[in-house]
Amino acid sequence: MKPTFIALLALCLCLAGCGKKEPVQPSASNTEETKPEKETGKEATQPTTPKTEATKPEPTKAKATAGIKLWEFETGNWVTSYPAIGSDGTVYVGSFDGKVYAINGKSGDKLWEFETGDSLYGVSSSPAIGSDGTVYVGSQDKKLYALSGKSGNKLWEFETGGDVESSPAIGSDGMVYVGSWDKKLYAINGKSGVKLWEFETGESAYGVYSSPAIGSDGTVYVGSVDKKLYAINPKSGVKLWEFETGGDVYSSPTIGSDGTVYVGSWDKKLYAINGKSGVKLWEFETGNLVTSSPAIGSDGTVYVGSNDKKLYAINGKSGVKLWEFETGGDVSSSPAIGSDGTVYVGSQDNKLYAIKTDSKGPAKNPWPMRGQNARHTGRALKK
Repeated sequence: MKPTFIALLALCLCLAGCGKKEPVQPSASNTEETKPEKETGKEATQPTTPKTEATKPEPTKAKATAGIKLWEFETGNWVTSYPAIGSDGTVYVGSFDGKVYAINGKSGDKLWEFETGDSLYGVSSSPAIGSDGTVYVGSQDKKLYALSGKSGNKLWEFETGGDVESSPAIGSDGMVYVGSWDKKLYAINGKSGVKLWEFETGESAYGVYSSPAIGSDGTVYVGSVDKKLYAINPKSGVKLWEFETGGDVYSSPTIGSDGTVYVGSWDKKLYAINGKSGVKLWEFETGNLVTSSPAIGSDGTVYVGSNDKKLYAINGKSGVKLWEFETGGDVSSSPAIGSDGTVYVGSQDNKLYAIKTDSKGPAKNPWPMRGQNARHTGRALKK
């Protein structure tokens, strides 16, 4: 199926003396069953103000009403990749149609698309954005790609031995770390695409699905479906320690201000682990599998979802539950924290939730949430 691209712009006119203005509501649609018809690309015709004998001021555009859809962009298949947002507002995202898209964040217009070698299962990896604007993304064609953020031209590709659903993480020195279903974590030069080292995890069916996190000292932390969390030396690829949970680790680790590493497991637990020693500080048990990646608030609160349909807020120091919020479906989505402390999380009840918290924003830590920040650039802070 060729992708159809739609950019809808809602225009509201305020006319003097026309009575109370009713906000335009977005129409409901089932995107899984019904695809909208292809647009011609022409802009909607702006309505004109009717002439009257009395002189009236020129109509002005009203501000977009909160909750109104600004635009939508259709790819050729599912979108499970997390969007990453560039410094200029460009949105980068992958699709199961095998393509990576760059979309104008204001208008929803496609800037470019890049086709990987897998149109069957495509791109579920989430892009990471380098300090020079290079976009790094994995594909289920077993490759990691480096693309020009401006043009979409391929700069290089690196082939692993398995599907790459892990999302890349970029070190402060530009090194790119990514996992693969071949059970390995790779360190790749971000400029040349040359491999620096590879680290092999233990026996598992799907290898490294988890996305790496990078500590303030450069240590790379990553989970594996062999039930373990690993800490790896960024220069040599030598294992510093490993911590074994009771289930597969699909969750991506996050890092607190004191170096504590938080990660979920399919044994239904969230773990807090000393980042230096690998010693467990505490564990918190939910009611089902934890695929969700934790997010850390400015006050140290750790937020994580569970397949028991709940989002949990947990004291980062003690592991004590502060509160829980129940949705109508499994919460395998990873929470993101806004600048005002609002936590956003999706659920398999088909809803996105915005939840008020006592946090004043995300923690100013090396890696407070999946993708490092709310823009999901996946890039470590400069030292």
